[in-house]
Amino acid sequence: MAVKRVLCFGDSLTWGWVPVEDGVPTERYPRDVRWTGILADELGSDYEIIEEGLSARTTTADDPGDPRLNASAYLPSCLASHLPLDLVVIMLGTNDTKAYFHREPLDIAMGMGVLVTQVLTSAGGVGTIYPAPRVLVVAPPPLASMPHPWFSLIFAGARDKTAALPEAYSALASFMKVDFFDAGSVVSTDGVDGIHFTEQNNRDLGAAIAEKVGALLS
Repeated sequence: MAVKRVLCFGDSLTWGWVPVEDGVPTERYPRDVRWTGILADELGSDYEIIEEGLSARTTTADDPGDPRLNASAYLPSCLASHLPLDLVVIMLGTNDTKAYFHREPLDIAMGMGVLVTQVLTSAGGVGTIYPAPRVLVVAPPPLASMPHPWFSLIFAGARDKTAALPEAYSALASFMKVDFFDAGSVVSTDGVDGIHFTEQNNRDLGAAIAEKVGALLS
């Protein structure tokens, strides 16, 4: 039986950012702690998990501080480089809630819709015969209280926006006929910075997504 290939595409929550009280600098959780590593361990040798996490990544917003962060500008190349793929798991949207983007949950869901379309139209890659993979849209959990004043300014009003993303993403996924999972149904944002995951959050999310992925690809 061919190994099933799953691309996990996201931001710092996927990259494995270790939360610290001062916000930065930080380090990355080791592979066996990151939720993607837990996912790989839970699914076993019949699956190959490909990590594509970039801290501060948005869906379609251009960040004035870093031109690398717009996911829609990178995802098509990323998909072509990793084909063949059976499934793409996309967990993004937290960074779109930053105050200076002036985005509402619907705007962020529209951005997610662009990424879903990019996956669904990725068949063939560059000169290959591979079909487009399936998509699992994951709504990140709501943000928590942030002790650092800079994060509080950047994410002003973001808690309510992140709390509204599951409903918006679920509606989008239903409309686009792709799968959906609400990360907030199994984890909260318990990191000391109010944004990122603890080790336990990673373990719980990895196990839950493994169950979801296993059911989708079994």
